[in-house]
Amino acid sequence: MSSLYERLGGEGAVNAAVELFDRKVLADGRIAHFFDGVDMESQIAKQKAFLTMAFGGPNNYTGADMRNAHKRLVDKGLNDSHVDAVIENLNYTLRDLGVPETEVKEVAALANSVRNDVLNR
Repeated sequence: MSSLYERLGGEGAVNAAVELFDRKVLADGRIAHFFDGVDMESQIAKQKAFLTMAFGGPNNYTGADMRNAHKRLVDKGLNDSHVDAVIENLNYTLRDLGVPETEVKEVAALANSVRNDVLNR
């Protein structure tokens, strides 16, 4: 069976998804404030590398683990409702890009699987 990365369409698909996803997140009043002052070019590069690795593609991710990467956001009030909003935006992004529902659900399950680490629980 091919990896989720391959089933999504590889590098081009991940790149397109991250670009669209970040636009959605920055337009979402529930979560946009968490990105105030963030260098979005750097953020996008990290997200592309992380998701590529998480989806089973080449591992070029050198960033922090989920707990350390999100600690500052937890300190600013990041909670389950915000993680839900992120996953919702991710689902919308994938559907907008024509990703089959099976893979949309697989990505959502993967995102949910790191919820406790993201929230430092």
